[in-house]
Amino acid sequence: MSTACSCCSGEAAATTVAIGDDATRVYSVSGMTCGHCVSSVSGEIGKVAGVTGVAVDLATGAVTVSGAGFSDEEIRAAVEEAGYEPAGTPA
Repeated sequence: MSTACSCCSGEAAATTVAIGDDATRVYSVSGMTCGHCVSSVSGEIGKVAGVTGVAVDLATGAVTVSGAGFSDEEIRAAVEEAGYEPAGTPA
């Protein structure tokens, strides 16, 4: 697993809001401390098929993922690829 920054580790959890076929899921990722962390997480999540948007709020750790046809498991794997360790199963 690659790491985004030596200062970072993280956890992820999510809530989901579905509108038609599109869904917006807000994941909580802790441990992001800089713009490089944000870039790494959003870049990996953005590669997941079906994801149409990723917005990261560094101050709160909220990662909003929108689109259709992606799973929580795919997002969890992307967070891990970015160097973070998701905790548990997203809600």
